[in-house]
Amino acid sequence: MLAACQDVRLEQCIAEYASDDRAGVISACAVAGARLARHRAELARLEELARFEGELWSRGLTLVAGVDEVGRGALAGPVTAAACILPPDAILIGLNDSKKLTPTARTELDSAIRRVAVAVGVAHVDAAVIDAIGIGAATVRAMREAVASLDVVPEHVVVDGLPVDIGHPTTAVVRGDGRVRVVAAASVVAKVARDALMTELDRAHPGYGFSMSKGYGSSEHLSAIRRLGVSAVHRKSFSPCSQESLF
Repeated sequence: MLAACQDVRLEQCIAEYASDDRAGVISACAVAGARLARHRAELARLEELARFEGELWSRGLTLVAGVDEVGRGALAGPVTAAACILPPDAILIGLNDSKKLTPTARTELDSAIRRVAVAVGVAHVDAAVIDAIGIGAATVRAMREAVASLDVVPEHVVVDGLPVDIGHPTTAVVRGDGRVRVVAAASVVAKVARDALMTELDRAHPGYGFSMSKGYGSSEHLSAIRRLGVSAVHRKSFSPCSQESLF
């Protein structure tokens, strides 16, 4: 019973068996108590993660979007941005900076985020555009397009990193993907979306191992560039893709 009890009812379950002096029950209550402590700690962490949004909500700004990007340093594929607006009461257990999560945890959280979100938007800016306008401008374009693709217009946007012009009132938070709930959610959505696209590009451009490297400069990826040359989705303005003669 205690092992099967959901976290939201765990305290009540423990209370029901607290007076049972059987050794097995006492042990189960101890395990359940530790689980309850972990659950409370996680809720406290999530409350702190939502604190920045709470400050904006207190000013009457209810549609707060978080924006984050992924793929800025890759040698191939797009730079991808996601924008996400969450309701105040959304509780997403395990939500964190996508880089701190396993692929399985990211996929599960991506589904959970999409179920509860007020709005989610994703934008990819491909390698050809990156080569044409530069990675900085391409990253801002991806962020702006992700926000523009939301079903609702945000009243305020929180971006990860340094200030950028998103076209809306904006606050930049350094390491925001680990400090602000909606930015953390955007980081998860962006990572899952880009990883899925890189798997598709692996099928379209076999031999480079995009599904494994996600377009970053792994040793296997660099070896494939030496062997095969660059593909249509490589960033020709990025070294070493711009210096094939060095291989």
